[in-house]
Amino acid sequence: MTLLGLGFLLGLRHAFEADHAAAVAALASCSHSVGETVRQGIAWGIGHALTLFLFCSVVLSLNSMVPERVALALEMAVGVMLIGLGLDVWRRIRRDRLHVHIHEHEAGKSHIHIHAHRNETDRAQHQHAHQIPYRALLVGMTHGMAGSAALILLTLHATPSIALALTYIIVFGLGSILGMATLSLAIAIPLRRSARSFAWAYDGVQIAIGGISVFLGASMLYTQGSEFLG
Repeated sequence: MTLLGLGFLLGLRHAFEADHAAAVAALASCSHSVGETVRQGIAWGIGHALTLFLFCSVVLSLNSMVPERVALALEMAVGVMLIGLGLDVWRRIRRDRLHVHIHEHEAGKSHIHIHAHRNETDRAQHQHAHQIPYRALLVGMTHGMAGSAALILLTLHATPSIALALTYIIVFGLGSILGMATLSLAIAIPLRRSARSFAWAYDGVQIAIGGISVFLGASMLYTQGSEFLG
């Protein structure tokens, strides 16, 4: 029980790693409510736990390890994914920018009309808010595959049997689900408040989120790519 408790706590902490936080922040930037952001975090955690369990169970059952080059390639895939998430955040900021139009009337009078495409896209996407967040699920699955090699190594040293090892991985996954849900809530509340009260601050935060995601992704791609090619 002590080992499983430790696995749960490690899974909880695992969710707060920098690349995971960057991914959930990028996903949160396109959410329409705090609840939707938390659902995305839970979906990330489920996808992460699912691939961890499936990948680790196959490798442990075969009594083998993930080849180093495969592990590096999976880490590089996470880097590419983070870059894509960050660029998508910037794309949505550009799409939702403010537009100014001058309207003229027959009497010769004119007035300025300001609108943002953000409102139009919010209305268009609102109907999808309660669907399963497949995008977050896929991001979590990618992270799970990339983290499987390290978890397998840790599990082999910590557990005496395959049954206990798989139980440890399940508990680790449950901890990561709770951790990502908590992290999503912590990100969502200030993000939604800034969206309602300070549009300029909200856009600034989104730009920063996109930049951090791109930076972390590029750093991972460079670091893991150097080892992969070396």
